[in-house]
Parts: sequence; structure tokens; C-alpha cells
Amino acid sequence: MDVQCWDEMYRSHDQVFSGNPNGVLVAEVNDLPPGLALDVGCGEGVDALWLARRGWQVTAVDVSETALQRAAAADTDIKGRVAWARADLTTTPPPADAFDLVSIHYFPLRRQPGHAALRGLVDAVAPGGTLLFATHALSDLASRQEDGFDPADYYQPDDIAQLLDPIWDVLINETRPRIAPAPAGTHHTYDTVLRAQRLS
Repeated sequence: MDVQCWDEMYRSHDQVFSGNPNGVLVAEVNDLPPGLALDVGCGEGVDALWLARRGWQVTAVDVSETALQRAAAADTDIKGRVAWARADLTTTPPPADAFDLVSIHYFPLRRQPGHAALRGLVDAVAPGGTLLFATHALSDLASRQEDGFDPADYYQPDDIAQLLDPIWDVLINETRPRIAPAPAGTHHTYDTVLRAQRLS
């Protein structure tokens, strides 16, 4: 979807998502010391707020101004801990070596020749930092002829793991049952998860 479609989606509902942080984020980040985090495709901001309330300084990025306004309205208790930013990280990469955590959950990251957008996100992880990528399992996704959606056009965690340089330690690369119920109107039952630490 383009920027206009994302804005229209958020404007069409008072709340699009559950209001709970992603289960993979909660499970995988609890053991990490707080630092600087990048929340890619932050939507209504629940993950960013969850991180900020646990001591992280968060840059939360989305293409939808509507989503960002909604997210910023909910951060009254953690003023100054989240920077809300409108940007398309698939065309404008974040700063390199800048974040202790780059969190990418259910973000539609389309495959590209040369993997420029993906490499921009991976390179944003600082030495010692963590890359956390989670998406719906391929077994739960189906092609849609009406809008041209093909799951094979998008990166899965295993694709990313195979592209990582030797400076990375892949800690988790697996498919697991979803912790939270699937969003209304969907049948997603499994997540695929990559957690990797940059060694240097």
C-alpha cells in the first residue's frame, strides 16, 4: 500500500490494532538492557510506548501521519522518551550504527535487487546491538490476485539470516505459535522470528 492507503486505513478506524505490544517483542526484549531503539513501521505506537516505559529511548517511524498523531497522543506519561518521525525507511535508510535495538514487526519489506532497503535497516544496528524481525509465517499467507499480493515478494526471517555478514550471531530463526490471538478477520496462527546480535 502507498502512503495514502495507510492514512486512509488508520482514519477509517478509531483503533486499528489491539493496543497491546507485539508478543515477540515482549518475549525477546525483556532480557536486554535499555538503550536506543528504532521501531520500524510503528503504527499506533504501542511497541514504542512499551519500550519507552521500560527505559528505552525510542525513534518510532511510520509513513502514516495519522498513525503517528494517534501514537503521540498516547505518550503523555513518557514525554521525551519517544521521537515520532514520518519517513519511508524503504527509501531513506536510518543512520548507520545508531541503535541498540532495531525492531521490525509485521513490516511489509519487499524484496529488492541488491537488498538496499534491508541492508539499510540491518546497518542501523550498532555493534553489540540486536536485530529483531517478526512476521506472519508463510503457511498463514496466501496470494491475492485482486490486489497482486504475493507473499514470496517479501522477506522472511530466514532470508535475512542468510544475508547477514559473519559479524552477526543468529540467536533465533524459527517459526512459533502466536502468543496473542490473531487480529480480527485474519487466520494468522504462527509467527516467524529472527533475533540476531551484531558482534562488532
